[in-house]
Amino acid sequence: MSTVTRTRLTATERQEQLIAAAIQAFSQSGYAGTTTDQVARLAGVSQPYVIRLFRTKQELFLAAVQHAGNRIEAKWRKAAEEEPTLESLGRAYKDLLQQPELVTMLLHGFGAASDPAIGDPVRTCFGRLYDVVRELTGASNEEARDFFAFGMLLTCLGGMRLVGPDAVPPQPWAADLLGTFENLT
Repeated sequence: MSTVTRTRLTATERQEQLIAAAIQAFSQSGYAGTTTDQVARLAGVSQPYVIRLFRTKQELFLAAVQHAGNRIEAKWRKAAEEEPTLESLGRAYKDLLQQPELVTMLLHGFGAASDPAIGDPVRTCFGRLYDVVRELTGASNEEARDFFAFGMLLTCLGGMRLVGPDAVPPQPWAADLLGTFENLT
């Protein structure tokens, strides 16, 4: 007779597990198209448990957006430890494009920002990333604007699955655009 020992997750580990499931679910179906029940099934927990931890779908969504922002900030801070330049942070962001759920989660956050309860936290998250870039690199307003403009283009291309591990064959316009990038992959 074999005994199966289960390791009980801490509250923090369970919350991280739910946020990972939320990122997966929201990146596939967006804010409006995702239910807390779908997130619960992905995480292997009950829907009431999700609500107990996050209270509402909106709070879960915002936690997922915040997690995506935190991952980007952490990646940039690590890159800046070695080389505090916009180029270094750009290379770090390109690495993040290999995680399509993260990129798509950001896009869904931006898309849902017209909802006032979602918009303020999403704008705060984006503003924090802007401030971090300026802090880490000493970039001017214009340099930071150009960095984010290029990053948003990459984010949109990633969301359309034109870059990243699950990239689809590009249409002619996309092949032309992608051909203008150096070392994108």
